[in-house]
Amino acid sequence: MDPLRHPDLVDVSRRLRRQWERIVDAEQDAARATWWRRRSLRDRLIDAEDRGERATLWCIDGRAAVGIVRAVGSDHVVLHSGENNRFVLMHQIVAAGFEDIE
Repeated sequence: MDPLRHPDLVDVSRRLRRQWERIVDAEQDAARATWWRRRSLRDRLIDAEDRGERATLWCIDGRAAVGIVRAVGSDHVVLHSGENNRFVLMHQIVAAGFEDIE
């Protein structure tokens, strides 16, 4: 009999694998939660750029800028609407909303 195929070892191996999978799942959930909590407005705007989402950005002056997120810099975002591009400085944004345009 192969010593690695002993019934006791097979059972222990299965239990260890299940436990390992639960640990890995818990670690991935914790990492995902931490990422969501630490995500900045810039991170969300980069996601919107990657997805081609339409954004509504409300600024300090009370006006809203609306358009498809085309570029995100370290201190600004570019929204495209019609044939115009609008540059909005990050420090002026007080709220943001996003929608898919598919």
